[in-house]
Amino acid sequence: MSISELITPFHLGRQALIYIRQSSPHQVLTNQESRRLQYALRQRALECGWQADAIEVIDADQSRTARTTQGREGFKEIAARVTLDQVGIIFSYDVTRMARNCTDWYQVLDLCGYRRCLIGDRDGIYDPATINGRLLLGVKGQLAELELHTIKGRLTAGLLNKAQRGELALTLPVGLARDPLGRVVKRPDREVQDRIGLVFATFLRGRSLAKVVRSFNQQDVAARPSPPSGRSSRTRPMPGRSSTAGPGPRGRARTTPRSRNLCPSPNGGSTSATCIPPTSTGRLLRRSRP
Repeated sequence: MSISELITPFHLGRQALIYIRQSSPHQVLTNQESRRLQYALRQRALECGWQADAIEVIDADQSRTARTTQGREGFKEIAARVTLDQVGIIFSYDVTRMARNCTDWYQVLDLCGYRRCLIGDRDGIYDPATINGRLLLGVKGQLAELELHTIKGRLTAGLLNKAQRGELALTLPVGLARDPLGRVVKRPDREVQDRIGLVFATFLRGRSLAKVVRSFNQQDVAARPSPPSGRSSRTRPMPGRSSTAGPGPRGRARTTPRSRNLCPSPNGGSTSATCIPPTSTGRLLRRSRP
């Protein structure tokens, strides 16, 4: 069937939606030609007979994968508007823009076929309500799903093959670096090496991460090296707070937060503490809040 036989005044009386999607932020930034081709579908909708004010671009799913419908607000908006009989055709550069799994794709076909909504891509225009249109669109959806698994399998095989040769470069943990030949070695910074050695030696003595932290707090040892400028790496007190109240638990300085007037005082004023009812021992607890 030709385009003129598929597009009728019934379809032209509804909106034409153009669905645009790219799978990742990297693709959005680098695949500019794909972006231009997708936005060029607006001109094709004009050539097919839709008025400019009846054409709307749905591009809310940029940097979203088509493996699932979760988080794809643009896809959900299209489905809702098709359900409300507002859409005459959905343009997409190819079916992989809309769905990468057959479960979601066949739901789109069922919905569009029931609501008499056409689907168009770079190859042609199809009517999901007809057996021929549903067959072609179904094959395209299966190929899109197969392509996703093929790409994933090829990438995984490349990573495994590289790992078998010992050339797979991953992010190294703290204290390790790569030399000019790509070999993993300890960082040449002696301070970093000493700190890491101290952590492991302390753990071997205490056999507990909690004991390692407690030991560092008692010895006032910073877990990270000082900045290059020579300034201390310990956290400064926040502005408006005082650290003169003496040491707190685990060797940390106890701070005095800024007060809020929350409790009435006997002379009609207010105090800086939040009042809590007396406990069973008759004491009145006060909890300060910054």
